[in-house]
Amino acid sequence: MLEEKMKAIDFTLPDKDGNKISLHDFLGKKVVIYFYPKDDTPGCTKQACGFRNEYNKFKELNTIIIGISKDNSLSHAKFIAKYDLPFILLSDESHKVMEEYGVWQEKKLYGKTYMGVVRSSFLIDENGYIINKKLKVKPDTNALEIINLLEK
Repeated sequence: MLEEKMKAIDFTLPDKDGNKISLHDFLGKKVVIYFYPKDDTPGCTKQACGFRNEYNKFKELNTIIIGISKDNSLSHAKFIAKYDLPFILLSDESHKVMEEYGVWQEKKLYGKTYMGVVRSSFLIDENGYIINKKLKVKPDTNALEIINLLEK
């Protein structure tokens, strides 16, 4: 499992238009990778809109935002358009990257056990190392918590 001070695992995933985006494309900038369960659901919308609302601050801090879920590119395109999201959403339909980052875990809901993504965020430095890792983040405060870390 990835931990703080470890090199982030590079990946390549499709964006909303099917373009391949790789983590190494952003070397030289800080990157927030946030993993979330599903486009256009209440918690995930709150989280995405939190990042949208603070987007200019992230830009000032030379930080790229990347959201990753199992949703396909078409779903991401609709989600981005509906909420005017100015950052990158990537599709990990096979949940391979989620597994590599340790956020694809066993979950329970109403007594049923299933595998799913744990809402999480990783802050990665300009050289590709993990500065901060948070599992089970709160959707409404995630963006501001990361800004506070960046401003320290």
